[in-house]
Amino acid sequence: MSALYMIVGTLVALGVLVTFHEFGHFWVARRCGVKVLRFSVGFGMPLLRWRDRQGTEYVVAAIPLGGYVKMLDEREGEVPAELIDQSFNRKSVYQRIAIVIAGPVANFLLAIVFFWVLAMLGSQQVRPVIGGVEAGSIADKAGLTSGQEIVSVDGENTTGWSAVNLQLVRRLGETGSIALKVRDQGSEIETPRSLVLDNWLKGSAEPDPIRSLGIRPWRPSLPPVLAELDPAGPAQAAGLKTGDRLLALDGQPLSDWQQVVDWVRVRPDTRISLSIERDDAKLDVPVTLVARGEGKAAAGYLGAGVKAIAWPPEMLREVRYGPVAAVAEGAQRTWTMSVLTLDSLKKMLFGELSVKNLSGPITIAKVAGASAQSGVGDFLNFLAYLSISLGVLNLLPIPVLDGGHLLFYLIEWARGRPLSEKVQGWGAQIGISLVVGVMLLALVNDLGRL
Repeated sequence: MSALYMIVGTLVALGVLVTFHEFGHFWVARRCGVKVLRFSVGFGMPLLRWRDRQGTEYVVAAIPLGGYVKMLDEREGEVPAELIDQSFNRKSVYQRIAIVIAGPVANFLLAIVFFWVLAMLGSQQVRPVIGGVEAGSIADKAGLTSGQEIVSVDGENTTGWSAVNLQLVRRLGETGSIALKVRDQGSEIETPRSLVLDNWLKGSAEPDPIRSLGIRPWRPSLPPVLAELDPAGPAQAAGLKTGDRLLALDGQPLSDWQQVVDWVRVRPDTRISLSIERDDAKLDVPVTLVARGEGKAAAGYLGAGVKAIAWPPEMLREVRYGPVAAVAEGAQRTWTMSVLTLDSLKKMLFGELSVKNLSGPITIAKVAGASAQSGVGDFLNFLAYLSISLGVLNLLPIPVLDGGHLLFYLIEWARGRPLSEKVQGWGAQIGISLVVGVMLLALVNDLGRL
């Protein structure tokens, strides 16, 4: 079933986002008087095709990994004299800039619409209350303590842990300080705190911002009774069964599942001893943990889980916006994620963020399937993020991308004449090499995650 969600989710995501992107080019081109020859969603062999009254051919092709809008252009073939004024290359530089930029703009507008819908639907969020602070950690040195609620990060209000994480991600690889405001339990007074950073998580392949600060989010106590096992995990291999109650780990008594999680995480590729209770009998079971992740990011993995329990109502918060306020919220989230995406690319370029954080088609397909399976809200959220990524990436000043064409047209506007075809050809070759190189790197990262 998960494979079906992955396939359908990926096809829907790519179909919607690519169609909107290309429709942006198409719509503005028509308004500028350019004749559109073909509007294609996908590449390769056409599966469906039809024409409208203006002679534009619409195609749904077999390979759903992109799309394109083909316009009348004298540089690509002979144009009848009566249609020359409808050629793309005969339009003013301002019109060509508008046509090129319309695709990414359509992606940003689509993201705003998705976030607008999500803001009106609302969401239930877990209040960002600190459950524990690791001794000697960044959070401990800043004076954070258990029971405090994080009210804002760097001036941005935080309604839940996802908002806290988003603000922290923006500071990855940096040196400086993060300004927090916290509120003690039962108090209305907001107290400022400062987290001091020094090349924080610079180059980390799998950063965990909240935990790296030494903060453990509050969560309800979970009895250490196994409810699920990974068929290929160490727990199953060691003979553990669902229903087993964990009593001690390497001689340390257990009362909460979080103790197991914390202990296992820092012990990859380590042999541990579990004391368990099964059918009123006590047993000692040796388990060899495996590692997940690479290098310093490697974490121990047991391959077991417990049954979730209900959260106390006072620890949850319902966040919902009206139709008008949701527009501003959608625009704000789109802007925030666009800036974050661009900043992350800059940090990868300068080594502040590991290029292993770059994801390719395999990861996108997996996330598409998981979000589709989780529900409409999660899938819309995924579509919004992916649409923003598509918009930002296409605006990068790399020849063959929309941003590369935009760069050439801006140069033409500034100097009064276009660059020579030879220079543009060199740019296209460099652009293709860069794009192919990044795609291969992303694919290698995907395969590494598998």
